[in-house]
Parts: sequence; C-alpha cells; structure tokens
Amino acid sequence: MDRHRTLLLLAVLVAATAASLLLGRYPGPVMSSPSAILDDDLAASLVLNLRLPRVLAAVLLGTALAGAGFVFQTLFRNPLVDSGFLGVSQGAAFGASLAIVCASGSAATVQLGAAFFAVLGLGLSYTLGHRIRFGGPVLRLLLAGIAVGSLYTAGTGLLKYLADPLRQLPDITFWILGGLWAITWPDLLQMLPVTIPALVVMAAMSWRLNLLALRDETAFSLGAAPRLERLVLLIAAVAATAAVVAKAGQITWVGLIIPHLARRLVGWNARLALPTSLVLGGLFVLLCDDLARTLRSGEIPLGILTAMVGSIAFLVLLTLRRPGIRA
Repeated sequence: MDRHRTLLLLAVLVAATAASLLLGRYPGPVMSSPSAILDDDLAASLVLNLRLPRVLAAVLLGTALAGAGFVFQTLFRNPLVDSGFLGVSQGAAFGASLAIVCASGSAATVQLGAAFFAVLGLGLSYTLGHRIRFGGPVLRLLLAGIAVGSLYTAGTGLLKYLADPLRQLPDITFWILGGLWAITWPDLLQMLPVTIPALVVMAAMSWRLNLLALRDETAFSLGAAPRLERLVLLIAAVAATAAVVAKAGQITWVGLIIPHLARRLVGWNARLALPTSLVLGGLFVLLCDDLARTLRSGEIPLGILTAMVGSIAFLVLLTLRRPGIRA
C-alpha cells in the first residue's frame, strides 16, 4: 500500500512536469494548449529553451534538497536539521557574496564561489568534529556544523556591510532569496554530473540508513561500517546540495519539511521513505516555482515561496493529532 502511494506521487510528478511546460504568459495569459504552442514557432522555442530546462532544474533541486535533508535527519537522529546543515547553505551564501563583492560578480564566479565554500563547509565541520573532545561522534559533528554555519553567516553579513549598496548589495540579496529565473540548458547540464550520481548513492544506500540511525556499536554488530558509510552518505548529500544551491541560491524548508511529509505518508522505513522524499521534494519545488513565475508579472523569489508554504505545512503537521515528527 505504501509503495503504491510512492508510485502515485511519481505519476503526479510526471503529470505536473508536463503541465508546467504549458504554464506561462505566452502564448496564453496563464496556461496554453499544446496545439497553440506547436503552431507558434516562438512559443515552441520558448518552451524548449527556457521552460523545459527550468522545469527540470526545479525537479532536480527539490529531489536533491529533500534527499539531503532526509539523510541528515536520519544520520543525526535529529528531526530539525536540513540540507543547510554542516554549513553547506551558509557556505554557499558566503561564497556567492564574496564573488559578487571581491570578484567580477559574473554568473560563473558566483556559482564557483558558492559551490567551493559549500563543500568547504563540510570539510571544516568534519575536521572540527574530530577535534572536539567531548560527546559522541554525532554530537561533535552537530556542534561543529553549528559553529561553521555561524562563522559563514557572520562573514556574509560583513560582506553585505562592505558591498556597494547600489550595485553589489542588491545582487547579494537576490541571490540569497533564491530563484530559477536564470536557469538555461548549460546550467542544468552543469548540475547533472554531480547531482545525479549523488542521488543514486543516496537511493542505493537507503536500506542502510535504517542501520546507520542506530548507535555505532549496534550498527557495527549488525554488519555496518558506521563511520565509512556515514561519510559516504554525507558527501553525497552535501555534493547534491552544493551543486543545486550554487545555481539556485538559498532555497529553504525543502530539506526540513519534505522528509516529515514522506514519513507520514509511507512510514519510517528509509528504504521506502527516502525515494518518497525524493519524489515529493521534486513535486514541491516544481509547484512552488510554477507559482513563482505565474502569480505576478514580476517573478517572486522561489526561496520566499518555499519558506512560506513549508512553514505553513510544518505548523499544520505540528497541530495534527499524529504529527509524524519525532526526535
């Protein structure tokens, strides 16, 4: 029964992806028919060259953030962490801000800076976690991630203070708000070589997450290698997050709320809950992006909509009799 729900969500995602290609202000006011697009060369070119890569990028963004959030919540046995954990999102924001203030501020330098400092956040958190002298390995990594994220946030604040208020500061602000308005085929193709292998690793190891959520001694006695397998999953989750965040900016709440919704739908078995989280995350971000580009003539930043919808869904889950969220 739970597997059928996942397959149904996958069918809904495919249908929503196809319908999203018809959404836009040309040739129709909101939604066009397939025949209207096929009969108009300009509309067909717009769909193939602008809408299609953006729609696919939205699905990829949602699956990456939701999958990473599920992995983080399971490995750290903490329902309130997401894909911004370990300083990844904060590092990306710092790297993008640094490129805007100190480099040319071009799309390539911003994306490179965001990706580099996002991955560096994992390295710093992992290194500091091994040097902390108290607590278990999970607690040490948690504390290191909080410290690294705070340092990055402080650095981003300093760069915003030093930025040119007329030229650089607006660029930093819009990047942090997040959005897919600049996504083209080259951008999507740059994300795929990192994101797809990372998602494959997470999906292939989903059955191991049930063991890795246990104490190290228990997991080892059941045949797992906790440290090595956790490191592999962490690298995959951070790589997927860094690849999409570098292109889309900071997109919040996806990695926090989607895993909880997936567990409520199909239960706590990671072997089924992780694939469900991937599908649900892609659908969530796709629908939010559809709203971002159709609600107003001027586009709403995607990060605002995901935060708004995600926080409302979180409050609804908390007020239900069976919230599906546990520590």
